[in-house]
Amino acid sequence: MPYKEREINKLYYTMGEVTEMFGVNASQIRFYEREFDIIQPKKNKKGNRLFTPEDIEHLKIIFNLVKDKGYTLQGARDYLKANKNQAKENQRVIDSLERLKQFLIEVKERL
Repeated sequence: MPYKEREINKLYYTMGEVTEMFGVNASQIRFYEREFDIIQPKKNKKGNRLFTPEDIEHLKIIFNLVKDKGYTLQGARDYLKANKNQAKENQRVIDSLERLKQFLIEVKERL
């Protein structure tokens, strides 16, 4: 049976890793942390923020609402309060479609 590489999930992500994931400055992540109470990174003794995978999922939802769908910050807050579970499910579908798209691009490049 061939070796199958498994995905390694981290327990915590640093601010640098998060800013690289989203392609934004740390100040924008800190701003969203203040504006949305669902983002609650842990802080170590030095005060560095450590984001959980759940925090990353919440940031993805917020970026989708604000950047892609054009919601205002207040509109995104209201939407999350009313439809948190639906927003999480929508984000799971978006992530799945993005992985599928990446896979298809890799297949196309190999042809």
